Amino acid sequence: MTHGGASENGDGPAVCETEREPDPSDSLRTFGAVVQALREHAGLSRAEFGELVRFSKHTVESVELGRRMPDDSFVERAEEALGNTGALRRSARYLTRGEVGLAAWFRQWARLEKIAVSLCTYECRLVPGLLQSEGYARALFENRLPLLYDEQLEAQVAARLKRQRMLCERPTVPFHFIVEESVFRRRLGGNEVLRGQVDHVLDATASRNVSLQIMPMDAESHACLDGPLRLLETPKGRRLAYSEGQENGRLISDPKEVSLLCQRYDTLRSQALHPNESRGLLEQLRGEL
Repeated sequence: MTHGGASENGDGPAVCETEREPDPSDSLRTFGAVVQALREHAGLSRAEFGELVRFSKHTVESVELGRRMPDDSFVERAEEALGNTGALRRSARYLTRGEVGLAAWFRQWARLEKIAVSLCTYECRLVPGLLQSEGYARALFENRLPLLYDEQLEAQVAARLKRQRMLCERPTVPFHFIVEESVFRRRLGGNEVLRGQVDHVLDATASRNVSLQIMPMDAESHACLDGPLRLLETPKGRRLAYSEGQENGRLISDPKEVSLLCQRYDTLRSQALHPNESRGLLEQLRGEL
């Protein structure tokens, strides 16, 4: 899941590496694009605009590319230099930092998860993020290419664990998972990590609002051969879907497409093992490790 300058002086801060956003948000990118469009419309280079707002051209570039959260002085001076339309002041109120540890293409779905009244997940590649143990998540991110810096890896793990809190913080929301048996047989991180992962899933699915069905390897019918799938229902009763692949994800809102995916998921539920049978299989696998 994904992605220089000087220190502050009397004329205003120039960007430095530590001030850059580790994972720019969509709002930062949008704000930066508006600044760039207004600057170019005014016929100003970044260096010329930087002189007007008393920031370095490197800072201007970082803001325009969404790499830096602009402070109040930048917004005010940019507003004055670009016509005092009020557009920058108003849009700056809605700026948010990126959610560290979450891939850019996943953030919108992650926000929807927090308000959903039900969530369904099918996975054929790995244990779903909401059910991952810390050891399994760490092994997963250690296998990520390109290799992550230690700080990035820790941020990814922390974000994963934080997201999982919704399972216990929202006890009236049903979370349903269907996972391929082969996922629990893949010894990612080694036997000890996998034992901890199976124990973690058994603990998580002991809650009344969390259920797991395993799709057995010897099943002769399978309704979701096209890949992983997530479904949710909003408080207003709208159903949405999400599909994810290599370095990308797609939020699906078209009612006809979502309806088809819901049909596939419902059929898969009838093909997978019952939750009690699934727990029994997990306990059996646990004994084999």
